[in-house]
Amino acid sequence: MTLTSRDGGVTIEGTLLGYDGEFYRVETVYGALTVDGSGVNCEGPGCPDLTAYVAEFNISGARTMGAVLLPALVESFAARSGYRVERKITDDSHFRYELYDQRSGALSADIRFRVTSTAEGFADLVAQEADIVLSVREPLASEVDRARAAGVADLTDARRRRIVGLDALVPLVSPSSPLERITLEQLASAFAGEIDNWAALGGPDAPIRLHLRDAASGLAQGFVSRVMVPADLTLAASIQRHASNEDLADAVARDPLALGVANYSEIGNGKVLAVSGGCGILNVASAATLRSEDYPLTTPLFLYTPAKRLPLLAREFIGYIRSPAAQPVIARAGFVNLFLERIPLDAQGERLANAIARVDGDGIRLSDVQRLVRTMRGSARLSVTFRFQGGSSTLDAQSESNVELLAQMLESGRYNGTRITFVGFSDSDGAARANLGLSRKRAEVVRDAVLAAAPTADRARLDLRVDAFGEVMPMACDTVEWGRQVNRRVEVWIDQR
Repeated sequence: MTLTSRDGGVTIEGTLLGYDGEFYRVETVYGALTVDGSGVNCEGPGCPDLTAYVAEFNISGARTMGAVLLPALVESFAARSGYRVERKITDDSHFRYELYDQRSGALSADIRFRVTSTAEGFADLVAQEADIVLSVREPLASEVDRARAAGVADLTDARRRRIVGLDALVPLVSPSSPLERITLEQLASAFAGEIDNWAALGGPDAPIRLHLRDAASGLAQGFVSRVMVPADLTLAASIQRHASNEDLADAVARDPLALGVANYSEIGNGKVLAVSGGCGILNVASAATLRSEDYPLTTPLFLYTPAKRLPLLAREFIGYIRSPAAQPVIARAGFVNLFLERIPLDAQGERLANAIARVDGDGIRLSDVQRLVRTMRGSARLSVTFRFQGGSSTLDAQSESNVELLAQMLESGRYNGTRITFVGFSDSDGAARANLGLSRKRAEVVRDAVLAAAPTADRARLDLRVDAFGEVMPMACDTVEWGRQVNRRVEVWIDQR
């Protein structure tokens, strides 16, 4: 094939390696080149039929996401983009969507789904049989190594992942259970078989019957990595395993002696237990606590992509799922979406109570809390929160996604002329003055990261500030490591005046 620029000044000859609906990929004497199709004319037997081009891509991974959420997003994307949709089912795990142009009737896209598990999705990516992986957890070290060895992608690169929505791991019991709370340490001990009677948890003198998803599921793998491994415990052999989230939730709801770990999005008729750290502060799973990552077992829903250029329509679809138009679709599918919610002061009573309870403890003075209240008055907390990976200044995956989300809002002009304050908090480990300084530095890091991610924002119309309160307002108990991790955070407050 020969590609010639519109003015005839540049000619490239070579063999067509691929065409994604927008760019040619051509093997030439200079190596592989990527050429924008809108700027050239193509001649030769290798030229694709542009009018008959069909975007083809494969989506593989977690059934939790692939059963309802992604199909709903494909259908809503197609409706908004002018496509007619046909769904064709092969079997329980395989189906496809064909998108047809509503005006011409021509086939525009063939989107093939394989919904099994997160682990299978990453395996398909390594085998170059998946273009988009649906994952309810971050990749395991072994999966990262295999993807690198295959030359597919560096799965630790933030550019390879996007967060679609949010879910959470939740302790689940029957509605008839008298229990209302459990610590993560108790949960780990129960699933290790060390606590085998409800009396040890404040319940009846009866055996605990454990329920969990199958070992290959992202839910079970996430529970092991986030609860069992930190406790240095392994799962008991007596756990009843389930092939689906629905089966698990139904089994727990029917059994007054059952204890399960389920997804927040699929609790059925079960009752969710609050997570406690032992100091009296409860962490309850809700849309607000998942968006702010205040609930310790929040699980982002990821899309992972290889380090190659996907078809234009696939890229447009990935962009759509982060748009405001997609957020109601995500909520209707049963998950927590990425809407930036404003939480007014009068809805933050529990947080203020935690702050007041710290007065005269760990060096916290009444004047510190009074300054906190004066600063909060007239402001609302955004549901977006930033946290760091343990022992580092690197933002965690959800926080990196939040940087992008807030940067997009700044570039859109949504907060022009509005005072935005990045507010740092810390745990109580160490001296109060040192923690205050550390929390301010973290707030500055987040502010700078958001600004760097928003190059087109109108700086003259932005009012971005930094404040810090150290350990004044804990969200969880500092007596446990996960509680300290929750407390080390940067919040965003928006002026309401």
